[in-house]
Amino acid sequence: MDAAVERAMEVFWSRGYHATALPDLLRATRLSRGSRYAAFGDKHSLFLRALDRYIADALRRMEGEFDPRNDPVAGLRAYLAGYVERTSGSSGRRGCLLVATAMELAGQDAEVGRRVAGFFKAMEAKVMDALSRAKAAGNLADGVEPAIAANILVRFVEGLRVVGKTAPARIASQAAADALLGRFVK
Repeated sequence: MDAAVERAMEVFWSRGYHATALPDLLRATRLSRGSRYAAFGDKHSLFLRALDRYIADALRRMEGEFDPRNDPVAGLRAYLAGYVERTSGSSGRRGCLLVATAMELAGQDAEVGRRVAGFFKAMEAKVMDALSRAKAAGNLADGVEPAIAANILVRFVEGLRVVGKTAPARIASQAAADALLGRFVK
């Protein structure tokens, strides 16, 4: 089932929710119509499972970047570097399933909207925790409030996702990330 969800996620990611048809999902999941319905229910239910998978993968990645046993500033740099990498060149053109979903469905589908908003809230909490630990260690610039800086950083990386669709040069995105983080940390 995990492999089928992964393959369905790839289809939704490349086509979007509305442009993905049942035959696309049947081919991708390698399930018959009846098996797919029995395992996942309708298209919307399968999409929610795929979106949950994408969110879980992103949160797992952030857990590693923001491991509390590691230096929080190094974690913030790794977090931003990961976004720069995923949003530059051909990787950036692929885009982000979560951002594409937010644009396509979040305003019309309450369940999707809750998941997207929940992910952004969880991301902001992880960034704020790292910034709070950096502040406690004396590594934040004077006057920087972790909650406000976390909100700005989350908005910045999601903006990178949108701009990434134009395949910007990695060096430009990295320079922007470095300049922004340089405003927050010593």
